[in-house]
Amino acid sequence: MTESDRLSPEQLRTLFLFESLDESQLTWLSERGRVEQRAGGSDVYREGEPATCFFVVLSGAVTLSRGLHGDDIEVNRTDQRGVYAGATQAYLGDRVDQVYPNTLRAVSDAEFFVLPADEFAVAIRTWFPMALHLLEGLFFGTRAANTLINERERLLALGSLSAGLTHELNNPAAAAVRATEALRDRVAGMRHKLALIADGRLDGTRLHSLVELQDAAVKQAAAATPLPALAAADAEDELGDWLDEQGVVNAWDLAPALVAGGIGLPWLSTVAEAVGDEHLDSAVRWLAYTVDTELLMGEIDDAVTRVSDLVGAAKQYSQLDRAPQQTVDVHALLDATLTMLRAKIPPTVRVVKEYDLTLPRIPAYGAELNQVWTNLIDNAVDAMSGTGTLTLRTWRDGERLLVEVGDTGTGIPPEVRPRIFEPFFSTKAVGEGTGLGLDISYRIVVNKHHGDIRVDSRPGDTRFQVCLPITPEPDESVSARTV
Repeated sequence: MTESDRLSPEQLRTLFLFESLDESQLTWLSERGRVEQRAGGSDVYREGEPATCFFVVLSGAVTLSRGLHGDDIEVNRTDQRGVYAGATQAYLGDRVDQVYPNTLRAVSDAEFFVLPADEFAVAIRTWFPMALHLLEGLFFGTRAANTLINERERLLALGSLSAGLTHELNNPAAAAVRATEALRDRVAGMRHKLALIADGRLDGTRLHSLVELQDAAVKQAAAATPLPALAAADAEDELGDWLDEQGVVNAWDLAPALVAGGIGLPWLSTVAEAVGDEHLDSAVRWLAYTVDTELLMGEIDDAVTRVSDLVGAAKQYSQLDRAPQQTVDVHALLDATLTMLRAKIPPTVRVVKEYDLTLPRIPAYGAELNQVWTNLIDNAVDAMSGTGTLTLRTWRDGERLLVEVGDTGTGIPPEVRPRIFEPFFSTKAVGEGTGLGLDISYRIVVNKHHGDIRVDSRPGDTRFQVCLPITPEPDESVSARTV
């Protein structure tokens, strides 16, 4: 290895990672490390490959990414000299898999100080024995704690959403079951009355007219507009009195179905003329069954449509069968999230949507943005303690799209506001939250989407604003001491 392939001890001291080492330690690193170049756009190493080297950036811009379901997700981007990555866990030896946990890629032509993993491990063990024990404890303790906490966070979110979705699905499903049971009775009654009408006592012409009236009743019921409660009660009284005068038995049981189907006295008079007074009872009862059957089928159709809409919202929320990154409509994502959280939003909380429908679709990770909306809306509802106004706003600010979630709750105290995005920090009671919701939201918006999330809060008016780029920003750099 030539002198041009090495860094001198003086050059190594200019890197923040090595600035406190003594001369002998710097000399040791200088003799064992080397300088390497990578062309822009090339991979320095790939996730899952054997971790053979420890890399320190000397110049150029780099990105760090993780694989998720076959897609590379960028988690950091920087051009700061001295940041490091690679075999950072070499000191743990064979107690962990010695593979690269991520992919390091050169965005521009880049230069690195490279130290073999086994040499890096020797340096850590030899020079920092106390720190080694502390790091080992921190690594394994943190890994175990994070596993438990992340699993609990996911289970809590899944349980909450599942309970809400189950509640929402139960209502239309139960309505469909009730309507089906009633429909079975109505169809049986209609068959019985048709047999009485068609047993030879009604001539063919009148029977043909009655069938035509049945078709007309079906169309009228399908197009009927529900009357206000008082108007419907008056119409039922009028219709019941007329039917009772005509000798129709139990007229009060038939009147509600006929009125709901848009049937009035003029139409019933036509029926009486078509079948005659002696067959009016059976004919009206048969037509009432027909109208009621049509209304019940409408209820079933409405219930099944609601179930389908809920399933569609769940699919939109989870972004099933879709690429992790795609072009999304933020309004569709917000609406899907509201549907999933409908059971958690009390009827005393008013939901206001102020959408700018001219906004373009943006490239984003749809399922993860839905996680952000869930955290913000859930927190807003909790802050209002059952009553208030939840407001969702969207607008454009230059090349940025803004989504605001506002509530009229008690607000965030000024003394805790700087800490709300810290992991494990929570203002909720013990057992009610893990303190990871806003931390996860911050990392999704800032790290993955190169956006911003901020809060403005005072009693009665708290607003979380999520700022997202309308177009990707490949040149954005984020300073960090580790990549």
